[in-house]
Amino acid sequence: MIEIGPFRPGDRDAWEALARGYKVFYQDPMPDEAYEQTWRRLAAGTELRGLGARLDGRLAGLAHYFFHPAFWSGEACYLQDLFVDETLRGQGAGRALIEAVYREADARGASRTYWMTQQGNHTARSLYDSLATLSPFVHYRR
Repeated sequence: MIEIGPFRPGDRDAWEALARGYKVFYQDPMPDEAYEQTWRRLAAGTELRGLGARLDGRLAGLAHYFFHPAFWSGEACYLQDLFVDETLRGQGAGRALIEAVYREADARGASRTYWMTQQGNHTARSLYDSLATLSPFVHYRR
């Protein structure tokens, strides 16, 4: 059974293991202090939000998201990070996390929920294609 909920104080080490796995997957290493700072921001719950997926009581996945103003439609929800332990994938944790973020966005009246992934991330994209519409926009950054 999958349980979705906010991170608990005792989740710190398991959360960091998942967060590091996410950063390794995207080849985006972070210094140790970045994990501590992010955990503190998540624990504060004021700007960044997080949900954990538990399988049999074990933290198996994470979702990091935040709300922001949208010029023409009030507020939007950006799902910045989604990651499930590789050994526990295929059991519905990723879907359950996205659906939980959708519920929170709906409760706040957010006009949209959106996220990005790498074009070649076919496993994740097969899930995303079942839950959302692929945007035709091209992403630029500096």
